[in-house]
Amino acid sequence: MAELVVLYKTPKDTAAFDKHYAETHIPIAKKLPGLKKYAVSTGPVGSPAGPSGIHLVAILTFNSVADIQAAFGSAEGKAAAGDVPKFATGGADLLIFDTKEV
Repeated sequence: MAELVVLYKTPKDTAAFDKHYAETHIPIAKKLPGLKKYAVSTGPVGSPAGPSGIHLVAILTFNSVADIQAAFGSAEGKAAAGDVPKFATGGADLLIFDTKEV
């Protein structure tokens, strides 16, 4: 399996972020070809040292890194990527990696 983890940094307007993310971005992202699972954090995102500066974490699961790359090369992937600047005013970090159970 492979994961795409998106770390959304705290936006200028958290209420506007949450509304756009729930009503617009999730429906767009759920159309990504090859998407197996889509999970998001709930509540504050902390660190062992306290507040993290991250507002929301999204974890998208695919069969492989190649599937993630293909998804973002698709029309649906381009639509999802193009939507991010509309609400993620704090910025976002995307991490892509293969996983294995241990």
